[in-house]
Amino acid sequence: MSMKKIMTKEAPAAIGPYSQAIQVDNLLFASGQIPINPETGAVEAQGIEEQTVQVMKNIGAILKEAGADYKNVVKTTCFLASMDDFAAFNAVYELYFAHKPARSCVAVKALPKAVLCEVEVIAYLGQD
Repeated sequence: MSMKKIMTKEAPAAIGPYSQAIQVDNLLFASGQIPINPETGAVEAQGIEEQTVQVMKNIGAILKEAGADYKNVVKTTCFLASMDDFAAFNAVYELYFAHKPARSCVAVKALPKAVLCEVEVIAYLGQD
């Protein structure tokens, strides 16, 4: 088994004792991304749509660092601060994941930095 850390300055640095992502052989396990702007380290996006776009940009940067893109994602786990945002979140989400990977989406009591959403992904990095 081959395991390596994936890190890019194009996504927010980990704010705890974890890695942005870990690649194990042909699988990438990316930690949950929240809408932090990696250039400023702050949550600047307002509203669920803007926050979802920033989350997707952060995920995209990690995927790119691993030599992949959104089409490589096989599973997502989505966390919402409120299920009232479900439809608006999905409207942005589907722009990035048109291939419809497997997914779980749950509402949680609270997210870091009081953001509205967080998304983690698992991607396949092997050949098609």
